[in-house]
Amino acid sequence: MPEPVSAVGVWLLGGYAALSACARADSAVSPAAKAVREAAYSVVKSAERSQVLFGGKANVLSQLGALAAECGEANWDGSGALAVETGAVLNAGDFIRALPAGIPIPEIAPEPDGSLSLDWIESRNRLFSLSVSAGPRLAYAWLDGTDRGHGVARFDREKIPARVLEGIFGIMSHGNAAVRPS
Repeated sequence: MPEPVSAVGVWLLGGYAALSACARADSAVSPAAKAVREAAYSVVKSAERSQVLFGGKANVLSQLGALAAECGEANWDGSGALAVETGAVLNAGDFIRALPAGIPIPEIAPEPDGSLSLDWIESRNRLFSLSVSAGPRLAYAWLDGTDRGHGVARFDREKIPARVLEGIFGIMSHGNAAVRPS
């Protein structure tokens, strides 16, 4: 009879990204697969609440949940804004989870069109802003003194596009913020 696989074993074998993908609600079909998904979800959520294991990402994921609840109804701003889309919240959470070590955690804000803004602000003249919607499209813009630009990249919910990472790192590291064209 096969031995059950421990959560630590799954973590070591497949890594956090694999466990996180296993925990997604849309990944289970059979009763056994649903049980695995629920167990993976429990481990992922426990890890994400831990400051030791997840650091500042734990705080921003908590803020993301609060923001989703606060802006989950239409007209949350009193000016006709659309409700923050569930898909945008899921994509933003996956984006934050995928941030590599060394990349600062963004500030998050709702947008009137139902998407979320992830912002890295070094100063008034140095910033990188990313708009996350329910789809795979990431619209971004950056300002570095008098230099500025914008673009669109595709996010597969697992790996952050290189040009987005370069843009964030460029702004936050006082380096050249020029983002390569696609």
